[in-house]
Amino acid sequence: MSEYILEMLNISKSFAGVQALKDVTIRCKPGQVYGLVGENGAGKSTLMKILAGAYRADAGEIIYKGEQREQASAGEVIDSGISIIYQELALVQQMSVAENIFLGREPRYTLGVLNLRALHSRAAALLKRLGVRLDTRLPVSELTVAQRQSVEIAKALSQNADLIVMDEPSAILAGSELDQLFRIIESLVEQGVTIIYISHRLEEVFRIADTVTVLKDGELVDTRSIDQLDRPTLVELMVGRPLDEIFPQTEHEQGELILVAENISTNTILEDASLALYKGEILGIAGMVGSGRTELARALFGADPLTSGTITLVGDKSARWNNPSQAIASGLVLVPEDRKTHGLFTSLSVRINITLPILSFLTRFGVLQSSLENKIVAEAQERLSIVMASADQEAQYLSGGNQQKVVLAKWLETDPAVVILDEPTRGVDVGAKFEIYKLMRQLNDRGIGIVMISSELPEVIGMSDRILVMNNGCIVGEVAQEEATEAGIIELATMADAGANHS
Repeated sequence: MSEYILEMLNISKSFAGVQALKDVTIRCKPGQVYGLVGENGAGKSTLMKILAGAYRADAGEIIYKGEQREQASAGEVIDSGISIIYQELALVQQMSVAENIFLGREPRYTLGVLNLRALHSRAAALLKRLGVRLDTRLPVSELTVAQRQSVEIAKALSQNADLIVMDEPSAILAGSELDQLFRIIESLVEQGVTIIYISHRLEEVFRIADTVTVLKDGELVDTRSIDQLDRPTLVELMVGRPLDEIFPQTEHEQGELILVAENISTNTILEDASLALYKGEILGIAGMVGSGRTELARALFGADPLTSGTITLVGDKSARWNNPSQAIASGLVLVPEDRKTHGLFTSLSVRINITLPILSFLTRFGVLQSSLENKIVAEAQERLSIVMASADQEAQYLSGGNQQKVVLAKWLETDPAVVILDEPTRGVDVGAKFEIYKLMRQLNDRGIGIVMISSELPEVIGMSDRILVMNNGCIVGEVAQEEATEAGIIELATMADAGANHS
């Protein structure tokens, strides 16, 4: 009997002549966590889709539980004990927790009538196995993101999964929710389940993985035990070169005051928040999921109307606004948390996405000046190092990092004074993160003020000049960059009486 539960040996795959995978081999032992890392386009998703039965490999073999497996359908893969949980959770919002866990496999009486008692008791038993307390009758639409993820994992267990692939499971989690995910993973491992954990967040890989496999450009770079790695070594394996500084620094003095928000509140969680931003500064906003960070960004951008307070852009472009159109015209732009839904028209070309905000500038008497448009797009591509097949490529086919660069390029064409970045590197690989950090520093050098919201505390501390901490819709503290620690920020972000201490 093989010591491995899974062996994918010499896997190769091409799409229209482009080599996506070349002779990739991975081996997984039962009851361990395998980190699978690499930049966007490294081949991680293609490899897992071959495992899932969505793609057929051009060459290589898969051995699962000691038996060579021929090409199988997705259903056959699930029945064999392999489950894949994608970043976009596949749950039916209107159905209950229990119904989602056993969808299509509901326990029934002899005549086919649904056995509700068995449905809910079995679902509760699976959640208990994960250490999760949840009402199985609740509709999924009423759950938090972390709870929905727990439902997905319970669904995998209901299918008797011995191997679970988690694709960027933490991309939408932070704080206590992330800790809960890790507790669930540890519980699964203790029960003998094997986990393949795909993530761009390297600190999580070091926290949870036993072994790490690195892919680059569709090829296997190395597989090492986690105790044989440190962060600089892993980064170098992923990008093919050392990154001398994770967070690039720049020498600049604090400029003049550029943005002031005084005691702003909205109909959302946001209450009585005040901040000041200076030219060439990065103001970090930290806090747990649900603390009001995104609501603050939406209020500053005019997307959520104020119920009290004022927002003013001061200096050369002195202005106030009541909606996003006025904010953009005044010189304030927002790169949103969900770039695919709120930042891009993914089915349209890169060209259109970049030039849409300045369309009136590009037209004369209703006619688009194509040569000027081409010039602007080419300059944006060069300035931000956007990797794309052509300017006419649809935005949906770019990597996460390049999609984020297109959103940035779009707003930079409006010549903003203030840029709000909500989770600027979420779902972005380590190489692209470094490029985005460098771009932020370049914007600083041009005098542009940046408000940066991030769930990654090393990013907040490494990039911010000052840090505001939010809790329960309120700004509960300010921390200077040189005094900032993760423990100190978490302590502020989890204060039980935050609502009473925001003055």
